[in-house]
Amino acid sequence: MKLNDALWGAALVVFAGLLFVHAQGFPAIPGQSVGPGALPKALAVGLAVCGALLFVNGLRANAAAGGLPWVVLPDWFASRPQLLGFAVLVAINLLYVLGVDRIGFVITGWIYLAALMLVLRVRPVLASTVALVMTLLIHYCFYKLLRVPLPWGVLQPIAW
Repeated sequence: MKLNDALWGAALVVFAGLLFVHAQGFPAIPGQSVGPGALPKALAVGLAVCGALLFVNGLRANAAAGGLPWVVLPDWFASRPQLLGFAVLVAINLLYVLGVDRIGFVITGWIYLAALMLVLRVRPVLASTVALVMTLLIHYCFYKLLRVPLPWGVLQPIAW
């Protein structure tokens, strides 16, 4: 998918604004003039400037070309299997972001990997088995070796 530079620039300016507002809430460090919000705010200003330049250049290019389309869909967008794969990818990422704390890493990771393998036409039993083994291996590496606390979710009563 190709988006006009003006759309990317506008999105970048909005993101920079949200980043700046979010960095306002960072706590100040007593006795220091530069706190933890200084770098995110500086990055937000830089992103806003770049986004504004991209926005203006995109509008100029669009006007000079006589009004090109704002969004150009790729050829694969008409292909049903590839569109289904894209939709599953977006949905499974949303499930992970919104559900990992409540459901838990192990179950969410298993669903995540199995769904992606099923879209790639891996046999269901193999996809489920590999997804479960890989999720448990990833969990072990992060939880035991790296000591990164991953959410247990509904499996909290049996957490080891």
